[in-house]
Amino acid sequence: MSELVAKEKEVTLLDLLDRILDKGVILFGDVTISVADVDLIYLGLKVLLTSIEKAEQMRSMAAVRQSAWDVKRET
Repeated sequence: MSELVAKEKEVTLLDLLDRILDKGVILFGDVTISVADVDLIYLGLKVLLTSIEKAEQMRSMAAVRQSAWDVKRET
């Protein structure tokens, strides 16, 4: 019987931050503040965490897709 060996890899905070900024992360969350089962405040949170360079790449890719969609709809 073969045994699977889990290899531990130490990841520093700098490595993690570099990976997040390179790839990008989107966080979604909801917060509801209520008193006596009456909702008083609702917060819908959407956060994009990435580098400026990656955000510009994503924006240009979205613009290309939108223009391709517009051309396809016209024909």
